Amino acid sequence: MTDSDRTRAHVFVSGTVQGVYFRATTRDAAREAGVSGWVRNLADGRVEAVFEGPEEGVDSMVEFCHEGSPAADVSDVAVEYGDPEGESGFEIRR
Repeated sequence: MTDSDRTRAHVFVSGTVQGVYFRATTRDAAREAGVSGWVRNLADGRVEAVFEGPEEGVDSMVEFCHEGSPAADVSDVAVEYGDPEGESGFEIRR
């Protein structure tokens, strides 16, 4: 897959998204979708994530963020699209 076949989404998720397994569920969903990147909690209570991969997989992960884990209560999802930066695998960052 060339970079022209890949896209990147930088996502910020607001609401009740920390302490509800949002990051672990996101990691599992991203791996299942074949998407690379990372997810982490922010000090202000939001979750930040980067998704890289085929457009269809990245779009599915952005949609996933609107729901998140079963215990999450998402109030807003902000997304910025950009050029891939070569992410490989998917990890939870601290």
